[in-house]
Amino acid sequence: MLVCVSVSHRTADLDLLDRLSAAAGGITPGALIAGDAAGAVLLSTCNRVEAYLDVPPDAGTEAARRITDAFAASIGQRADEFRERAAVRTGREALRHLFSVTAGLESLAVGEEEIAGQVRRAYDAARAAGTTTPAIDRAFQRAVRVSREVRAATELGRRGRSLVQFALDLAGHRVTDWRTTRVLVVGTGNYAATTIASLRALGVAEISVYSATGRAEAFARRYGVVARRDLGTAIAASEVVVTCTRAYTIASEQVPADGARRLVIDLGMPRNVDPAVGEIPGVELLDLQLIAMHANLPELAPELAAREMVSSETARFAAEQLAAPAIVAIRRHVFDALDAEIERAASRARDPEAAELAAEALRHLAGVLLHTPSQRAREAAAAGRIGDFEAALGAVFGIDAGAGEEGRILPLPLTSGARRPADEDPEEPGDGAALGA
Repeated sequence: MLVCVSVSHRTADLDLLDRLSAAAGGITPGALIAGDAAGAVLLSTCNRVEAYLDVPPDAGTEAARRITDAFAASIGQRADEFRERAAVRTGREALRHLFSVTAGLESLAVGEEEIAGQVRRAYDAARAAGTTTPAIDRAFQRAVRVSREVRAATELGRRGRSLVQFALDLAGHRVTDWRTTRVLVVGTGNYAATTIASLRALGVAEISVYSATGRAEAFARRYGVVARRDLGTAIAASEVVVTCTRAYTIASEQVPADGARRLVIDLGMPRNVDPAVGEIPGVELLDLQLIAMHANLPELAPELAAREMVSSETARFAAEQLAAPAIVAIRRHVFDALDAEIERAASRARDPEAAELAAEALRHLAGVLLHTPSQRAREAAAAGRIGDFEAALGAVFGIDAGAGEEGRILPLPLTSGARRPADEDPEEPGDGAALGA
C-alpha cells in the first residue's frame, strides 16, 4: 500500500516549509525506510516536502507517524504540533495525490510545468539509492505518464504555465517596460534557463547571470547572456534580480542601499534572500509567501477536466493493480503451455527457420488469446468483482491467482539513470528548492 506524508503550502506556513526544506536536503530516501516500509521516495520542492512509502496494508498508520515524527525532529518541533501541519494519505488517496501533484494541480501556479521533472528526479534518486519497489515503480511511472496525458488533453498544456512565469506576471505590475529593464539571474541550473527563456519572451534584452560555483561564464556563453563575477556589483547594476539557487543566501549587505528602485524575486526554498533585504529603501522583495497570496486568483483555478482525468486515471490504475495477480496467473498458465508447445514444434521442424516461424505464430496466438481475459480482469476489478474473476480462473483452468510472484517483472526505468541533466548546476534548487509544487 502506498502512504504519503505531505507538508505543503496548503497545510503549513512558509517559515515551517523553509526549515523543513533545508532539513530535507540532508535526508536520503534510505533514511525513510524502517519498520515495515519496503520502499520510499522523498520529494522536496519549493512549497512541499513529501515522503511516499510502500508498506503493508496494516502498517500505514505507524509508518506515517514515524515519518511525521522524523520530520518534526529534523526541525526541532514537537511531534504533536507538527502533525497538525502534515497531511497523511493512504492507498488510492495517496495515488490520486501523487498523480495530481505530478500534473501540477497542487502547485502554487496551477498547472506549472517543472513539477513533473522534479518528481522524476526524486524517483530517480530513490532508484539510485535502491529504495524503490515494484509498487513504487508502477505508481511513479504512471504518475508521469498521466501528467503528460493531462497536459496534452486539457488547457493546462496549452497555457504552458510555470512558477517563473507566474512570478514574472506578478512582477509585471511593478515593471514599467520589460524591454528596457536590466535583469540579473542568480543561479545557473535548469530553472535559471527557464527564467531566461521567460524573460526573453517578455522582450528583456539586458540579462546577466551570477553564480558562486564558477559556472557563470559557461552558462552565459550557452544562453547568450552576460556573466558577472561579483554579486554586489551585479545587483547594483540591475533593476530586477531573480534568484534560482539553493547554494547560498543573498544577505542585506550585498544589496546596495542607494535608494534605487529595485525588485528582488526569491523563488528559493529554503529562502535565497534574507528577508531583511525587503527593508532596504527602494527594494521590494517578492518571495514565495507573497506569491502564495496570489495563487488562488480565479483565472488560476484548476481546470475541472484535468482533475477529472486524474481521478479517472487513479481509479483505472487501482483497478489494474487489483487485477494484476489474476492477469499474471493466467499469463503464466498460457506461457508455460506455450513454452512446451514451442519446444515440441522445434523438435518436429525441418530446419531452424521453420522452427522460428512456428514459434512466432504460437506467440502471436497466445497474445491474441490473452487480450480479452486481461481486459475482462481489469473491468472486473474496476467493478469490484475481481474475486469472481479469480474464482472463474480456478473453476475453468484450475489457476490459483494468489500463488504467483507478484511484481517479478519490473517496469522499465523512468529515465536512463539517475544522473543530473548536463546543464543542471550543483547549486540548482532542483528537487529541494525552487519552482515546484
